Amino acid sequence: MQLDDLYRRVIMDHYKNPRNRGKFEDGTLTVDLNNPTCGDKISLQLKVDNGIVQDAKYTGEGCSISMSSASMMTEAVKGKTVEEAQDLASRFSALMQGEDVHFDDYEDIEALSGVNKFPARIKCATLAWNALRKGIDEKQHDH
Repeated sequence: MQLDDLYRRVIMDHYKNPRNRGKFEDGTLTVDLNNPTCGDKISLQLKVDNGIVQDAKYTGEGCSISMSSASMMTEAVKGKTVEEAQDLASRFSALMQGEDVHFDDYEDIEALSGVNKFPARIKCATLAWNALRKGIDEKQHDH
């Protein structure tokens, strides 16, 4: 199996079997973002307590890249400190810029590395991560 085929399967698995899709009922930090160029939308909810991302969920609609990226991101950040989550977001941005970045704790993210070959799709992949950054920034400015 070629690496591209494996990556395609990982992306489609997250798209067809999304992790952490849904909403919290209680008050959480919610960030709504959309990608005006293609119409992808995400509503990300974060439970951040004592500087740790306790839980994350999302709803939205969009292409397989944007929704699988949201699924991967919510899995990757749960249990991480806010700083670690921000570091993951920065590393994901570097990955989208073609840098050789590895995610040892959560290798599924690397399946999106091929997106950087398609500049129009990079915004699809980074939508959820941008929502994460915005949410963390808002949480930090609340205190």
